[in-house]
Amino acid sequence: MTVFPPRTAVLTGVLTGAAALALSACGAGSDTSTGPDGKSAATATTAKAVGGIGALAKAAKKEGTLHAVALPRDWANYGALIDGFEKKYGIKVQVENPNGASQDEINAVTSRKGKDSAPDVLDLGSSFAQNAAQEGLLAPYMVTGYAGIPDAQKDSIARWANDYGGYISFGCDAKRVQTCPTSFKDLLKPQYKGQVALNGSPTKSGSAFGAVYAAALANGGSFDYIQPGIDFFAELKKNGNYTPVESTPATIEKGQTPISIDWDYLNAGYTDKFKSKGLDWKVAVPTDGKFSQYYSQAINIDAPHPAAARLWQEYLFSPEGQNLRLKGYARPALMNAMRKAGTLDKTAAAKLPKVSGTPKFPTESQQSSAQSFIAPNWDDAVSR
Repeated sequence: MTVFPPRTAVLTGVLTGAAALALSACGAGSDTSTGPDGKSAATATTAKAVGGIGALAKAAKKEGTLHAVALPRDWANYGALIDGFEKKYGIKVQVENPNGASQDEINAVTSRKGKDSAPDVLDLGSSFAQNAAQEGLLAPYMVTGYAGIPDAQKDSIARWANDYGGYISFGCDAKRVQTCPTSFKDLLKPQYKGQVALNGSPTKSGSAFGAVYAAALANGGSFDYIQPGIDFFAELKKNGNYTPVESTPATIEKGQTPISIDWDYLNAGYTDKFKSKGLDWKVAVPTDGKFSQYYSQAINIDAPHPAAARLWQEYLFSPEGQNLRLKGYARPALMNAMRKAGTLDKTAAAKLPKVSGTPKFPTESQQSSAQSFIAPNWDDAVSR
């Protein structure tokens, strides 16, 4: 499988509607970390099974370490999450290859089986989580707030669950662009000549792939029919509005990519970063093409630190962890449940780019078909 650039592994994959939750402890790792009552964390499918959160925390503190791959501190507020976990539980979080991708994480799981250097936990594009579950690489574990995660965003036997995500959005330098676009239709206007950019090729970049999918949805396409999205960018190139310069914070600051199509939590995060540099960065989710992606959390079935791995999941899906995601402009999977419970950070939620409706996701088959279609057709239509 292709190794994609940092955190851009293509893409969401199947989000199955879960039936009644049936947890299984089979195939758990061999580590014998235990809670105070002697129960093994390596086979625990809930915190209760090891004696509760307190007992789990004590067992994790005894392990002392959590090992992960590909968790950039500036992605979806991972820096604050790592710092918060370490401070709260006194457990060191070791992150290897922070700018890696989902496939790098899976490669580390399979190549380091039985070794202390194997990752304990995984943050994966949902298609990768689905595949890893099918390959028997993930341990079933249901966090305390599992019931509040929408059924369509979790595995039926708790091998993975979506944690955070966002929508394809338009970032716009309002000082260089007189009127910022709010729809894909707007992007075709002659006033945007040479200004519209992606952060890479949709054959490699998750957000660029999502942009093509969103453009397809805005132009008569569907999850089964992505051709209109390719046609849209071909037209955008033909009329001179599309620029082949890959959008990055640096190209935005230089004025090379004043309109950048990217995930809303990344574009919204740039707003704070650019403000101190005199840029007025506006963010909008297009009204005519809404495409959403979420990332999944999972535990390595052979995690060398199984108690710490499960405690990390509990932290990420706790109100504290989910609100930290929100402060990083990522939309937490438990957002609706927390709103009902009164635990949602309303101030942070109010800063999210506005979007209406409920996100829908392509199935794994639909997504795989779209990826296979884009690979041979994108360059002919747009890049050449």
